[in-house]
Amino acid sequence: MNAIELKVQSDQRPQPNAADPFGMFDACRQVQQAWLDQPQALSRKLFELGTGLATLQLQTACHLAGSNQCDLVPAVSYDERFQDPIWEENPFFDHLKEIYLLYTHWLEDAIYATPELSEPARLKAGFQARQILNAIAPGNFFWTNPAALQRCLETGGSSLIDGMSNLLSDAQQGSIRMVDEDAFTVGENLATTAGAVVYRNELLEVLQFAATTERVHQVPIVLISPWINKYYILDLTPAKSLISHLTEQGFTVFVTSWKNPGPELRDTSLDDYMLKGVLQTVEVARQICNGSQVHLTGYCIGGTVVAALMAWLNSVDTEELPVAHWSLLTTLVDFSNPGEIGVFIDEPGIEHLEQCMAETGFLEGKDMAGTFRALRSNGLIWHQFIHNYLLGKDAPKFDLLYWNTDFTRMPAKMHSFYLRELYLNNRLAQPDALSLGERKLNLKRITQPLYAVGAEQDHITPWKETFKTTQLVGGPVRYVLATSGHIQGIISPPVTPPKRRYWAGNVETGCSAEAWCEGTDKAPGSWWQDWVTWLRPQCGPQQAPPSLGSDLHPALADAPGQYVLER
Repeated sequence: MNAIELKVQSDQRPQPNAADPFGMFDACRQVQQAWLDQPQALSRKLFELGTGLATLQLQTACHLAGSNQCDLVPAVSYDERFQDPIWEENPFFDHLKEIYLLYTHWLEDAIYATPELSEPARLKAGFQARQILNAIAPGNFFWTNPAALQRCLETGGSSLIDGMSNLLSDAQQGSIRMVDEDAFTVGENLATTAGAVVYRNELLEVLQFAATTERVHQVPIVLISPWINKYYILDLTPAKSLISHLTEQGFTVFVTSWKNPGPELRDTSLDDYMLKGVLQTVEVARQICNGSQVHLTGYCIGGTVVAALMAWLNSVDTEELPVAHWSLLTTLVDFSNPGEIGVFIDEPGIEHLEQCMAETGFLEGKDMAGTFRALRSNGLIWHQFIHNYLLGKDAPKFDLLYWNTDFTRMPAKMHSFYLRELYLNNRLAQPDALSLGERKLNLKRITQPLYAVGAEQDHITPWKETFKTTQLVGGPVRYVLATSGHIQGIISPPVTPPKRRYWAGNVETGCSAEAWCEGTDKAPGSWWQDWVTWLRPQCGPQQAPPSLGSDLHPALADAPGQYVLER
């Protein structure tokens, strides 16, 4: 293909609009135009809204007269904005809530029922409408927030002064304060499990954790953390540490602690993360443990590259692979329906990100964090807005929120490839369509046993999409569905009495996610217990624990190491 043809192809691509790089407002314009082109359909939808408003007025009149009326549009149980009883007991606040919910539901339904509109435009318009509707919720304004009014009376107005002080302080730093950052220090009250850095290169540190039992299973566990965040989500506090739990159960544990990349790593590729990162970590663990195989586990994007490595290893004939079996935690392998984040991923959107990354060599962590917050703006933006400014409260001391604000960057080359080849083109799920490390990848060649975990309320990797992996690989699969979301569904330590639930069962070829869930019993407790039960026979007999490091890989520093501290 010559330069002229390349230029023509480039000119034919949809170009990003600097004022609307992801096409959200253009999608809203398309919705408006579609309704104007269908006046009869628009009239029917407006009649539905009018009918609902009239019914609501009658309901409010009955409420004022002392009659108990069921809400016309009840708030869903997980909508924390309207859980205070006053939103039902007080006629004014109940009416305000009902008008808001009625119009919100009507507008979203109208968008998704828009005739002659493409599915991407419908999704983008719906997403943008939700952002606006979430912003104008009655609880976001002082005079229509009963909790803020009550606190103002209780504090004699000092909550307003505190709220204004918080607003001015946050304005100086350019973002809403999510957490009291002074309350946490990595290595002191976060990431405290004893261990050592036993390997370091330009891309990652490998941490090995000290044994806490007299004997350990023969096969070590290698955890591949997502480089989109810091590894210590797996070692948050002693009570919430998956790493600590595994060592207490008699496993030798290694984890990747990725470097927070700067401009010098702009040309780092996904191949590098797979070979210099994941495969190198596997080799370090094997050499320290004097074993031939490991159990390999990947979380989120770490799991995606683990799946790629498993296909890469199985692409050539060999007597024994370095990985005996593997696990995936809330991991997408099939990206055909990636969930709500898909509204940001199309050709113009990716080109916009590539233009941003071309200047710096990386994608800023705060930009990616902003995207994920927008996906759950009520909980991650407006809840903090109310807490900080309307209620005038101090930022919470919450370890998970601290980790969530410990941003990491994405190298330009890797991130562009990842978005294009996996999200946009979905090549990893297609046999021999994606090449990494000079080998074509086919997930069906993977025959090692797999333990896969999804989370019921996961908005980043929807569980029915993670379930698709069970049908793409060639080996036996046990799938687990944990309650809660992308983070808390995974960080689910066993407690008494149990706070969480999970479904767990083997998956047959041809089984759908719905059929599997319907045919699987729900168990109380943490899925960690089920995983350990599955791991024990897989990881072999017990023996004396290996030393922390070895002659080939001596301990370089105490855990949590150096890379995790880079901001």
